[in-house]
Amino acid sequence: MVSKVLIANRGEIALRVLRACKELGIATVAVHSTADSDAMHVRLADESVCIGPPPSRDSYLNIHQIVAACEITGADAVHPGYGFLSENAKFADILDAHGITFIGPTADHIRIMGDKITAKKTAQELGIPVVPGSDGEVLPENALEVARKIGFPVLIKATAGGGGRGMKLAHSEADLSEAVSSARSEALAAFGNDAVYMEKYLGKPRHIEIQVLGDGEGNAVHLGERDCSLQRRHQKVWEEANSPALNVEQRMKIGEVCADAMRKLKYRGAGTIEFLYENGEFYFIEMNTRLQVEHTITEAITGIDLVHEQIHIASGKGLSVTQEDVVFSGHAIECRINAEDPRTFVPSPGTITYYHAPGGLGVRVDSGAYAGYKIPPYYDSMIGKLIVHGRTRDECMMRLRRVLDEFVVDGIKTTIPLFQDLVDNADIAKGDYDIHWLENYLASTSA
Repeated sequence: MVSKVLIANRGEIALRVLRACKELGIATVAVHSTADSDAMHVRLADESVCIGPPPSRDSYLNIHQIVAACEITGADAVHPGYGFLSENAKFADILDAHGITFIGPTADHIRIMGDKITAKKTAQELGIPVVPGSDGEVLPENALEVARKIGFPVLIKATAGGGGRGMKLAHSEADLSEAVSSARSEALAAFGNDAVYMEKYLGKPRHIEIQVLGDGEGNAVHLGERDCSLQRRHQKVWEEANSPALNVEQRMKIGEVCADAMRKLKYRGAGTIEFLYENGEFYFIEMNTRLQVEHTITEAITGIDLVHEQIHIASGKGLSVTQEDVVFSGHAIECRINAEDPRTFVPSPGTITYYHAPGGLGVRVDSGAYAGYKIPPYYDSMIGKLIVHGRTRDECMMRLRRVLDEFVVDGIKTTIPLFQDLVDNADIAKGDYDIHWLENYLASTSA
């Protein structure tokens, strides 16, 4: 087992990793920017190191500063959380060169899955179903030919993309040239890489993802699926496990496809394989080689601590469970609590004047927020996650309705009122929604 873990992140995920380390008896090091000196994970860590000013590029994305912090404190491992450097192959390589354990997959696997074209080809080779699309990069001069083969409408997507950036929709040939040009420009600005590829656009799919764990030696398991279809601008807002759209047979079939693929790949650590699901068919879109924000609901229905598993695997101890050990129990929902206006979604940084988190059976709140905490304006606006678990989906929804009324955050605006509206919506109650539902709902309520 590693002896001291440096947590190369901030906010609720840094606190989440810190708690797991403490439960395993592992010393912790928090790194932070000057804007996060009063953050909860900094207060609770065994040691802390300031690694730079507020801009992420000068602190949380500064590899040299993070490696220096490891050397200063004697940390022998780094947990990257999610975002920032969590899927940076260069970072994993540099840590390895310094003899520091990266709590995550190999740099090669990060590279393979980090490029969308390579990831899609790899998925096909591993037996994972994919969305019909281009065989590789699409250029302005061959875009029309490729689109005609696929059939309109089509999506133009950045090969190095994520979060909806560098993604454009072309409904017809008349839209295509502008969509390709716009996607390439946006991809270059966001990722420093203007390469794009093309996929068939599915009309009303759900976003289903499968959680996997691998030991790097050819053993792997799946931990079921999460439904992340409630999204705004391609950003997840509300997630459920299990999906209201799948039955047990579908769940186990696609889960085993993913686990088998990870065995063939000899994947190491936690990963999530994401699909679009429509008319009973799954279509691979990407794989995230890291812990997901919504890992909490998988933990709720399986009882398996994913961060514990990551640390065990990185320490060479392998998986603590076999597929036969994985048992799904009940239903879980996660709501992402953002410091934003619930109607306009404009960020709302500032000082929290009063904070009360809900509690009770089946309730979990992952947040570093507290009364008096000043939310900085430099980072993602998510300040916490509300997770509820029940024996059934109906019980889970009833519990969610109750705890949303208990959750109090004063001094700033949050998205709690949005979830209070959603939990009483008839479509949500029935689990009848797709990836376009939330944006259509928001447009209709703001008209």
